[in-house]
Amino acid sequence: MCELYVKADPILYECRSRSLRIRGVVTTLRLENQFWDILQEIAEVDGMTTNQLITKLYEEVMELRGEVENFASFLRVSCTRYLAQREARPVPLMVVGSNAVG
Repeated sequence: MCELYVKADPILYECRSRSLRIRGVVTTLRLENQFWDILQEIAEVDGMTTNQLITKLYEEVMELRGEVENFASFLRVSCTRYLAQREARPVPLMVVGSNAVG
């Protein structure tokens, strides 16, 4: 079972920092590459850039909670929740054309 995890490409868990502006303040976020990839996917699905998505998430969580003690952890959890939701979606059935001879 652990082989699935331990054989992961090390580049996936290598950390990368990105600077972005949230509410007029330049902030640096440090996340593993895999989380940056997932955030990019979420942003593309929602028709925005990764920075726009992160800013939107920050603004919404601040509006709801008033604070975020560990925003990087919040983003990681958001990514795992997105993946769980994506996996739970039903796969659309493909309609196959009729091959009947008439």
